[in-house]
Amino acid sequence: MKRNLTLAAAALAMTMASGAAMAQTTGDWQVARKGDLIVTGRVTQISSGADDAITNAAGVASGLNVDVGDDIMPTLGFTWFLTDHIAVEAILGATQHEIRAKGGATDVAVHETWVLPPVVTLQYRPMPEARVSPYVGAGVNYMMFFDGEDKNGFEVELEDGFGYALQLGADVALTGPWTLNLDVKKVWFDTEATINDGALKSDVALDPLVVSLGVGRKF
Repeated sequence: MKRNLTLAAAALAMTMASGAAMAQTTGDWQVARKGDLIVTGRVTQISSGADDAITNAAGVASGLNVDVGDDIMPTLGFTWFLTDHIAVEAILGATQHEIRAKGGATDVAVHETWVLPPVVTLQYRPMPEARVSPYVGAGVNYMMFFDGEDKNGFEVELEDGFGYALQLGADVALTGPWTLNLDVKKVWFDTEATINDGALKSDVALDPLVVSLGVGRKF
């Protein structure tokens, strides 16, 4: 997780630096203002740092911990400008993750699931007229698990629910209505995993880091 945070920060710095360079080399570009909509197609990586203990029905540690795999998928972002400085963003997309039980000599897949994690944030943009327009945001998300597939004789149930998110990103104007976007979100969300009808269980802090790079168009 720390490595992902470092990479995300480095990518954001590189994006902003490249945007400053493009300001001198590209043609006309448009500023997003109140009432505008930016639709952004992104490539998104979702990484979870989950490492929570798996216990038995009595709450005694089993010696195993939860491991949740990463995934990279296309997503869509919709950013509506309420004012020149304030915008609302919603992201849509679904990712697939493998869940494993690890501990000692044990490393076994127990479940694979799709996750629909829509996130809605309220953004503040301090420099909306700049070619490199950074923003910060905060909001909520809802994690919904679907099309789950149990593995290796285990039966796993995951609880849907709400979480919250913080956001940091930048839009870099390219030409006309087109922008380059880098976006980093940290989502806090806990789910309860019930294994084999409660014989085993875990309170899993998924808390994914969501890093996206994409191209947007203003409407």
